[in-house]
Amino acid sequence: MSFETIRCELADHILTITLNRPEKLNAFTVLMAEELVEAFENASVNPAVRVIVVTGAGKAFCAGMDLSVPTPTKNVFGLDETLNPTLDELEIRFDDPVLVGGVRDTGGRVVLAIYNCNKPVIAAVNGPSVGVGASMQLAMDIRLASETARFGFSFGKIGIVPDACSSWFLPKVVGIAKALEWTYSAEIFDAAEACRSGLVKEIVPADKLLDRAYEIARVLANERSPMSTALIRQMMYRNSGEPNPRRAHIVESIAMLYVSQRDGKEGVASFNEKRKPNFRDDTSNMPDFYPWWP
Repeated sequence: MSFETIRCELADHILTITLNRPEKLNAFTVLMAEELVEAFENASVNPAVRVIVVTGAGKAFCAGMDLSVPTPTKNVFGLDETLNPTLDELEIRFDDPVLVGGVRDTGGRVVLAIYNCNKPVIAAVNGPSVGVGASMQLAMDIRLASETARFGFSFGKIGIVPDACSSWFLPKVVGIAKALEWTYSAEIFDAAEACRSGLVKEIVPADKLLDRAYEIARVLANERSPMSTALIRQMMYRNSGEPNPRRAHIVESIAMLYVSQRDGKEGVASFNEKRKPNFRDDTSNMPDFYPWWP
């Protein structure tokens, strides 16, 4: 895959996506959004990809939306100010190209592509990540931060609202009180605060950050069933939103019946024989019950 604003490299079943505008601190653009959506959608259906690592080129992860250059027909957020749909209209016309390109939040489009991806995603936050640079990480499963990482949900400072589905993800990740504190204050905070609050898993020296990300990624890529991982990822995200555990029980039962006849057999055999498993199921042929959500 060849892109202008991101770089994609695949090795040992690990896809590294690097935000690649270092001269602009990897500031987010409409083109970057479109390229990220394409990269995650392609990775989701590519059996050669088992894990995705996301990082930034240079000294930043992502400095937020590039506010410097509006297009002739859209504002700096990539939104068409001649359009004015209602909530119901956007729901009904969700996939209408006019509204996709002119109304739907670009960060949200990226996050939904990450959310729908059936591969685990690791964020290696190598420096400042502000606005959409911070909110896009929320859909990534494991977040690691370098000692130089900084975070900011700074929407209020410029009179806008949270983007990239962060009003859904952030309270789930850090709790409603902390989510409100960070979005109300709109202040920048360091990696230590992010780690204390559960936004990141751990803080790693800058020169060891990608090594640590790949250490985790290699376990997922080489020692876990890709099918099991794909189902686990969506079960956790989708089933945790159900109003009660009954639906989770139904999905888990059907999924267990399926995997127990495939990679589950190899997993049990390898456990009993005290050897590493040789899982064969990939995600190129998902089971009939997938996806189970609307």
